[in-house]
Amino acid sequence: MRRPDRLLTRPLPEPPAALRRGPLRPGAFGSRLHGPATAARLGRWLGPAFAICFVTGLISHFAQQPPGRFALPPTPVWGYRLSQGIHVATGIACVPLLLAKLWAVYPRLWEWPPVRGVAHVLERLSIIPLVGGALFQLSTGVANIAQWYRFRFFFTVAHYWAAYITVGALVVHVAAKIVIVRVNVGRGWAERASQARESGVTDRVSEPEPPGEGLSRRGLLAATGLAAFTITATTAGQFVPGLSDLDLLAPRRPDIGPQGLPVNKTAAAARVTATARDPSYLLRVEGPRPFALDLDALRARPHHSAHLPITCVEGWSADGTWAGVRLRDLLDEAGIPHDRSVRVDSLEATGPYRSSVVAPPHGRDPLTLLATTLHGEPLDLDHGFPARLIAPNRPGVLQTKWVHRVVML
Repeated sequence: MRRPDRLLTRPLPEPPAALRRGPLRPGAFGSRLHGPATAARLGRWLGPAFAICFVTGLISHFAQQPPGRFALPPTPVWGYRLSQGIHVATGIACVPLLLAKLWAVYPRLWEWPPVRGVAHVLERLSIIPLVGGALFQLSTGVANIAQWYRFRFFFTVAHYWAAYITVGALVVHVAAKIVIVRVNVGRGWAERASQARESGVTDRVSEPEPPGEGLSRRGLLAATGLAAFTITATTAGQFVPGLSDLDLLAPRRPDIGPQGLPVNKTAAAARVTATARDPSYLLRVEGPRPFALDLDALRARPHHSAHLPITCVEGWSADGTWAGVRLRDLLDEAGIPHDRSVRVDSLEATGPYRSSVVAPPHGRDPLTLLATTLHGEPLDLDHGFPARLIAPNRPGVLQTKWVHRVVML
């Protein structure tokens, strides 16, 4: 019985030489910058950046759709702002890094022979979901922060699952690479590796640059790094306090909008303009002792203030001074136990974020408010008048606007 590793490493017959035309011909790609040394150096930046994006993306996903009893803690209040800001910043930085990486390895798509064994086939096949997934993640991510939704799928779900596909393809790709390297070492590369160590070149990254004219390897890497830094620095102002003046390429500034804060979805877009202004408005709190408050009664309640950031998945974040009724006071009055979650419902009739679940850590936190004012003024209609949820360390899509009901779960 043949061992599986021998089946993976058994060489396949070479294709006819007559097929070696066009990009398959020797010397089809003459630039000295193509090659593993350039690609490896770019990979040292791109790999960690993708890993950071993946981890911070999971934090955002689980904050919005917690598995089981998981919930982000309410402290630090700026935690989600930091993780989502890092997610967007590294994603933007990945754009020039990935393009440069693909340019460096592009000739490998036309290497000869096209396949050398089963492990090589797996390595090459893994390139399809790996490259496709990476391009999909970055392109849809950029479209999301620009709120350019021309695709017919729900961004967050597609972005989440495509991340797993991309990472899975990367694992298969690396595993196949390891098998191929081990086989090549066993077929005579050990001697070459020994010679390389004696000459001071211990890996493909340290290969000396071939002589030639034009842009050098160092120049390409410097230009790519400068592009990544520039595009990140000129968009980071949308979530980093104090850098809004450098916010040149980002789709929005965090200080522009009603009452000095941006708005993603207006009252008109949510179709709540009339219901939010209805004089018969009531806030209902449903629990063992249900009750309802009209707008005057809600405003007459003791108000508390909190200076909290609001952070959206599109990458912007802004600080606001909110004032309103503590949610925990309403829950206590309704007799809702401390260990029970509640659902906060909006006047918005449709949409994926017309309600949100508030777990006990947030529901009982003293900074979690049903806010009625922002910066000392009544809430603007587009910011959630007559009342909106505002809680620490929570995604903006879960800070429900136009609240009219709180229900015990």
